[in-house]
Amino acid sequence: MTALLAAWGVFAVASAVLTVLDLRRRRLPDVVVLPVFAVSVVLLALAACVLGDPSRARDVAGGALAAFALCLLAHLARPWAFGGGDVKLAGLVGAHLGWFGAEAVASGLLVAGILGGFAAAGMWLAGARRDHLAYGPALLGGAWWRMLQG
Repeated sequence: MTALLAAWGVFAVASAVLTVLDLRRRRLPDVVVLPVFAVSVVLLALAACVLGDPSRARDVAGGALAAFALCLLAHLARPWAFGGGDVKLAGLVGAHLGWFGAEAVASGLLVAGILGGFAAAGMWLAGARRDHLAYGPALLGGAWWRMLQG
């Protein structure tokens, strides 16, 4: 259980840092995302082993891969609208959501899309039509919403 709490703690700190960076600079730097992804996957896999539930480690890997692949497709379809940093962040989000299963990955990404849509609509209504939307906070918000659901 300690490894699981450590994974969530690392993800919580990274979520705060990445939200600020994306809102201020419209960037999700690899120097933050990739090490946090590696540490998270190791801690989540360790937690699965300690709990005697290796299928959770498979679900973590599957969640990371599924979220990454889905967001990579969005990036390839519209690279100006969905950045490469968002794609890598989706892998990190998917790993954490994968702990809870495939439904959590799907619902977390769906909520992220809804949050992103609300943010885009707010920007549009405020007249900031040419500004770029920082999608990282929406991805992280969707992940935390779903993770806190259990």
